[in-house]
This record gives sequence, C-alpha cells and structure tokens, in this order.
Amino acid sequence: MTNPATRPPCYGVVLAAGSGSRLGRGPKALLTKSNGETLLNSAVQALLLGGCDEIVVVLGAEAQRVAAHLGDVGVKILINDRWSTGMGSSFALGMAAVPSGAGALVALVDQPGMDAELVRRLISAHRPGRITAAGYRQGTEPLRRGHPVLFAPEHTQPAAAAAAGDAGARDYLAAHRGLIDLVDCSDLDTGSDVDTVLDLHLLGEH
Repeated sequence: MTNPATRPPCYGVVLAAGSGSRLGRGPKALLTKSNGETLLNSAVQALLLGGCDEIVVVLGAEAQRVAAHLGDVGVKILINDRWSTGMGSSFALGMAAVPSGAGALVALVDQPGMDAELVRRLISAHRPGRITAAGYRQGTEPLRRGHPVLFAPEHTQPAAAAAAGDAGARDYLAAHRGLIDLVDCSDLDTGSDVDTVLDLHLLGEH
C-alpha cells in the first residue's frame, strides 16, 4: 500500500474516443445513466473524487460535441484523429500526456459502475513499481482482470509504446503478468461495460 503523502502523482486517463457503432446511439460517452449524468461526466467525477490528481480525456468520434458536454471541469482534452484504428491509438495518446514520474489510472468511459470508491480502493492498494487492476468475480469463479488499471510511473510509456490496434494495454499486461496486483472490487461493480443494446440495463434503463 502506498503512503498518500509520498506516492507519485496519479493521472486519470479516460478513454472515450469510440463511436459506439455496435450500439447505434452515437458516442457512448454521451449515454446517460438513470440519474441523467453522461457516462463521460460520471467517469471524470469518479476519477477526481477517487483521488486522481489530474484528468486526461481522450476523445475521437464527434469530439467537439462530446467535449461540449464536459463543461468547465478542468480536465485536459486530447483528440485522437486516428480513433477509428482502435483503442490502442487512444491509449497511447492518453499515456503520452502523463508526465514522467507520474502514474496513470486508465479507465474506460463505458463502464457505468465505476465510482469514486472503486478508484480510491485501487489507488490505496497500489504498490510502487507495480500495475494494479480491478478484479471482478461471479460466484466462486476466480477473479478476472478488468478496469480501471493503474500503472506505476515506470510502466506508463512502455505500455503506451506496446499499444496497437484495438488491444490497448492488453499485450503489455500479458507480458508482465507477474507485476499485476488484482484488487477485488466485486462488491462495488461487476466490471461490465456497455457494448450493445442488451447492456443498456447497466445504465439503469428499464
């Protein structure tokens, strides 16, 4: 566990560039939860209230329209002109904005159950030099790795360099399994994201 007084800065990186083509409702960042909050604003607030020092948001599809919904939140907005090539380019762009010496907590905009308590738990459990990932289980199944994922400073740029296509950090994480600490967050969320119409119930729709 990292002492809050001595830990390096933690940047929250929200990947929100996709068009939501499989869902057919426009960018998923603008989907609204049952409380009327967009997924993008929900993710940003979770990272801010959960302990991230700065927030980077990576946009792509309909970037200007999506950015307009953020208002005056004080986040750094990056626009990925290559968003259609897959999540890898957005991941690399967002991680490149994290300064040397800072860690990066990477979150997906379409995970509606992520909240400040979950983010706070990951940051609190993080150990120097490690990669900390939220873990989720169903019943008696083993923990499965999900999001968010917190990278210690020494992993941010190597992970960005390894990103390609739609894999994001997948290849880097697979190559560094021994450095990953899974933190059980099953009591806070299922780790599910909104991909298709069948997932809309995750937003609280009825």
